[in-house]
Order: sequence, then structure tokens, then C-alpha cells
Amino acid sequence: QVRLVESGGGLVQAGGSLSLSCAASRRAFSGYTRAWFRQAPGKEREIVAAINWPTSSTYYMDSVKGRFTISRDNAKGTVNLQMNSLRSDDTAVYYCAQKGLGGTVPIDPGAYDYWGQGTQVTVSS
Repeated sequence: QVRLVESGGGLVQAGGSLSLSCAASRRAFSGYTRAWFRQAPGKEREIVAAINWPTSSTYYMDSVKGRFTISRDNAKGTVNLQMNSLRSDDTAVYYCAQKGLGGTVPIDPGAYDYWGQGTQVTVSS
């Protein structure tokens, strides 16, 4: 069992930046995919970005390409999401999720085994 804990959400003005971090309760001993999803009120949960370990390959949804960067901090065992040029439509609860490594990054939330509790990101216009 892996427990994921997100941190770093908050309130920011449009055009600003926020950084999210996802820490796992135990270090991984096999490959995994860790992803950031988000869910806005009345909308389905959607994948924002993902990163694989140990390959470090990444995935981004189209609307965040060039604005968001996902990265791993191997020393801390965290996966971070740097969000720049934030827009009001980025407002959502952001969740960290993890699954075992295997092929293409799945965009279906149902494919992920472990989830964090979520952190609110609010972008004011």
C-alpha cells in the first residue's frame, strides 16, 4: 500500500505560479507512473501531467503544455508540478495518483491504484 500526500495548493491571481508536490509513504522499488489529475466542480477528473520512473518520460494534456512542468526529486522521493501562467480554467482540486509502470501513460483515472486526498488550486481572474 502506498499513501500519497499532496501539498502546495492555494489561491493565486491569473498569470501567477504555484508549485505542487506529491510525496509517497514509501520509496518505490519498481517502476511506476505518477500523475497529477484535476477535477473542477461539475466536471470529470482529467489527467494533467504524468512522469515515469525510472525512465523519466512525461505526458502533458494539451492545455497545459508550455505552462506546466512535471519533475521528480529522487532524493526526496517526490513528484512536483510547477504551474506557470495560471488561468482561471486551471481552478480545480488537484490529485496525485500512482500506478505500476507499464507502457503508455493511461489517462483514465480508473487505471491508477493509489490516490492522494487532493489540494485546492484557485486562480482568480
